[in-house]
Amino acid sequence: MGTGMGTGLVRARVSRAPRPRARRYHAAMPAERLAAVIDPAGGARPLLDPDASPRPVDGPAPPAGAVVLLEGARVLETLAPPGSAKAALYALAARRGLDPVFPAAVRAEVAALERDPSIDDPALVDRTDLPFVTIDGATSRDLDQALFIAPEGAGHVVHYALADASHYCRPGTALFDEALRRGASFYLPGLMIPMLPRALSEGLVSLNPEVERRALSFVMRLDAEGRVRETRVERARIRSRAKLDWGGVQAFYDGGPGFGAAIDASLEALAEVGRRRMALAEARGVVRYRRSEVAVKLAGAEGLRFVVLQDVRRPVERYNEQLSLLCNVEGAKRLEAAADDAEPNGFVEPIFRVHPAPDAARLADFEAMLDALVESHDLDPAVWRWRRDEGRPLAAYLDALPREGRLGRLARAVHRQAVMVNVRSVFQTEAAGHHGVGAEVYARFSAPMREIVGVYLHLELAEALRGEGRRDEALRERVVKKANSSKHLQRALTHEANRLVLDQVFARAEAEGGELAGTVMGLARGKVYVLLDEPPIDVKVYLRHQKRFAEAPLEMDPHGTTLRSGDRTLCRLGDAVRVRVRGKDAERDRWILTLVP
Repeated sequence: MGTGMGTGLVRARVSRAPRPRARRYHAAMPAERLAAVIDPAGGARPLLDPDASPRPVDGPAPPAGAVVLLEGARVLETLAPPGSAKAALYALAARRGLDPVFPAAVRAEVAALERDPSIDDPALVDRTDLPFVTIDGATSRDLDQALFIAPEGAGHVVHYALADASHYCRPGTALFDEALRRGASFYLPGLMIPMLPRALSEGLVSLNPEVERRALSFVMRLDAEGRVRETRVERARIRSRAKLDWGGVQAFYDGGPGFGAAIDASLEALAEVGRRRMALAEARGVVRYRRSEVAVKLAGAEGLRFVVLQDVRRPVERYNEQLSLLCNVEGAKRLEAAADDAEPNGFVEPIFRVHPAPDAARLADFEAMLDALVESHDLDPAVWRWRRDEGRPLAAYLDALPREGRLGRLARAVHRQAVMVNVRSVFQTEAAGHHGVGAEVYARFSAPMREIVGVYLHLELAEALRGEGRRDEALRERVVKKANSSKHLQRALTHEANRLVLDQVFARAEAEGGELAGTVMGLARGKVYVLLDEPPIDVKVYLRHQKRFAEAPLEMDPHGTTLRSGDRTLCRLGDAVRVRVRGKDAERDRWILTLVP
């Protein structure tokens, strides 16, 4: 344990048999639990099977429509009050087959793990003397990354520890089976359906402060420019000194109070390493798009309505992101090397996240769109035109665009169009590049409590560390399939949750007879894409709705930069516009929105 990994791995014992089944934990089976909705006629219907007959409920029941947690016939907890936004989100998750409750067999295994957590495993490298800290959102409880950084000559040594979920979540257990069935943790406003039970993801596995925890730790030595000189991976025992949050650390960087000498020194090193790694990414042509993150949350103690908050990423988040990306790249290199060294009878079976570069046709369309944009807005071609064959990286072009005022708004629309040039990343078994991060190989090690692919990769890396393992190609294919489908499901959930938010926004705007301000971010396929100013959410104006109120026929230019109504320009890409809510299309279940001339 704790030895370096590279292309010189020794060929180890290999078996083509399936991965050995872990022992099932034997414990008293807990009572069945179930998420349910209180029925108006009495009893409660299972949340995931609303057509089932109501189950009896002991004692006084919560109001009809409330979402509850049942154990047998007893209400353990009211999860959401009737008619609330949170109740709507539970229903949305249930329609997608997401269960907030874990089976009794899983809960029995968790109870056994809590009694014997293996923190004192003698095979672990003891790193409890290092002042690790976690940095996350202020309310985050599932802490899966901790860091400690120290200067070393002109460079640094980075200790980046990841929660060791794979030690507990092993193939052959009910816990692993359920994690694979779920595939990932899924996020909705004010509601998270976890992949692992909270007793693990927020307790035993989470890198909580002032308790010893198991971790898979990447020890990376960097030179004076931030390049990797050496990487060692070890299974370690660590003790985080503090749970820090983004706001507090950024305040420290901005001159605010610190957290003690050892932690402050590590945070200063984080900033230096982060800046160096960002400079290297820029040199590789990695694009940093201008976009803020939007958080939809529930207002009020009972989650009766939605609120939308816009959050611009802080520098500290970018610094930490660089270490997370570096860890994923280095882990992918180690697994690729281990798999190559052990061929043709290798036991290491990696999964990579691959992001192809945009194809030539998409880039040509982007160039043509910029040409049309220069003409429609009468812009300076030296600033706004871009050509691949002129040698200027797209990242440098986008970074040089204006940031403030009317042209800053237009630049944000150009950034959005640049995002649309890309294709989506996928999980696959063959190694290939990741264009978005500028890496030759990339794998998702950094979310071991939130993605089944993270658990799987940790298991594979642990086998590589031991120098022995067993093949299970069928399991790898199942993980790949689930990892990709989980990404699609999260996108669908986000879209449906945003629709719930927009229902509230549009209903209020219609009742008040008001208009909503925004920016035209795209024009294509019979739609105008508008990013609202408040709340900052994307909406679509359908041209078939616009035609009902237009004074002349509508015409969109072929490059998606201008929409005309007769001889008059109705809107251009990047324009500030106003959107009017004109009711709802009941047949298509869509709001009728039009651009105000």
